[in-house]
Amino acid sequence: MSGIVDLVYFDDAVAKYDPVLGIEVHVELGTRTKMFCAAEVEFGGEPNTQVTPVSLGLPGALPVVNGKAVEDAIKIGLALNCKIAETCRFARKNYFYPDVPKNFQTSQYDEPIAYDGYLDVELEDGEIFRVEIERAHMEEDAGKNTHVGGSTGRIQGAEYSLIDYNRAGIPLVEIVTRPITGAGERAPEVARAYVQALRDIFRALEVSEARMERGNVRADVNLSLRANPEAPLGTRTETKNVNSFRSIERAVRYEIERQAAILDAGEKVIQETRHWHEDDNTTSSGREKSDADDYRYFPEPDLVPVSPSREWVEEIRAGLPELPAVKRRRLITEWSFSDVEMRDVINAGALELIEATVAAGAAPAAARKWWMGPLSRSAKEQEIDLGDVKVTPQQIAELQALVDSKRINDKIGRQVLEAVLAGEGNPEEIVVAKGLEVVSDDGALLTVIDETLAAQPDIVEKVKSGNMGPIGAIIGAVMKATKGQADAGRVRELVLERIGS
Repeated sequence: MSGIVDLVYFDDAVAKYDPVLGIEVHVELGTRTKMFCAAEVEFGGEPNTQVTPVSLGLPGALPVVNGKAVEDAIKIGLALNCKIAETCRFARKNYFYPDVPKNFQTSQYDEPIAYDGYLDVELEDGEIFRVEIERAHMEEDAGKNTHVGGSTGRIQGAEYSLIDYNRAGIPLVEIVTRPITGAGERAPEVARAYVQALRDIFRALEVSEARMERGNVRADVNLSLRANPEAPLGTRTETKNVNSFRSIERAVRYEIERQAAILDAGEKVIQETRHWHEDDNTTSSGREKSDADDYRYFPEPDLVPVSPSREWVEEIRAGLPELPAVKRRRLITEWSFSDVEMRDVINAGALELIEATVAAGAAPAAARKWWMGPLSRSAKEQEIDLGDVKVTPQQIAELQALVDSKRINDKIGRQVLEAVLAGEGNPEEIVVAKGLEVVSDDGALLTVIDETLAAQPDIVEKVKSGNMGPIGAIIGAVMKATKGQADAGRVRELVLERIGS
């Protein structure tokens, strides 16, 4: 366990101290092969089957740069308003760990491919917060250690460890911010919104699946506190490999509360890496943080510099897709959503889901109704992200088509949706199997209506005398008798016709 320490209440902490963020985001590129060799990249393969002498660091094996990875890195840099280097080079970042078979990581140090950028991030209330980007550089991923035994899944207390080198050498782009200042009490929200905006950009560029649960996108969150915005930066901690938006926000909040407690006690914050614990929303100490000098960076002698021509860079720029912020402004107009409605959609993580549902044939308002209504409630009840509910945009479009064709009504639609979520099939199959179609045969409806009117002559007389209030009781009785499978509007029309005649 991580261990619980005394904390300062968040509001008290941000009232007394100024939080400063720094975020390093790693994105795995979706290339077919690895960064420096021809080993295939495929998620979920048998351990140690996607390797070559290069990715295993065997003597004499020479790397070759993946051109598609360079192109994807340039795309990311351009999307983040960065300058693209006319020439850059790789370096060796030297450290020993079992999942790094070469005993160094091939990365970029003083000459990144992209630098001096920014990203404007929209917060929940519509405020735009600019995050300055220091650099975006190319590197390779490490392998994966699995620590067996013990209670934490970490090396401490494990009986033994297994190493899978399938991930070693997969292309990464690391995006490093400058110190993020001025966020104050909104620092946790800014951190979450920034990483979410990056994830959306990666997907729009089609450079990565950007699935955080698979580790395609990982964030290292640096945080320090200082007495006030004019004071020098405080000592930072780095919470490693946080891989969900919710956890990023909670990790920042926890570190603010923890560091405030340390400073209030007159003690010093230790510069260290820390581990995030999902089970109790805390961090725990990992190791003292190394500085750049400790890694003994030096130029990679086996790789020539990368020098993307200006013509190629401009060709890539011209081919960039519509970026998320631009798309959102366009969709507000096309879908006739208000700014508040669109912000709610974005904050709920529903934009792509609604867009896919509209592409499958549903009207925007109808798509929004389902995703922001019953499906959002289901996600909250299960404490999962909206995109993880067990229904597809195509199924929602099919469900709405059944409503639009009046084969079912909204009430039955909600029943059908529950059955879809329970894994009982697609909407059409469920409606047919359960006989849920709306009763549209006037003859069958008139039979039920006549029986209902005969049973309530006093209400009939009131309606005949001009008192329309009680008619709801008749309509309700008919709907109950038809198990909700009648069109309420048509029932009202037929009731009035019957009473009038």
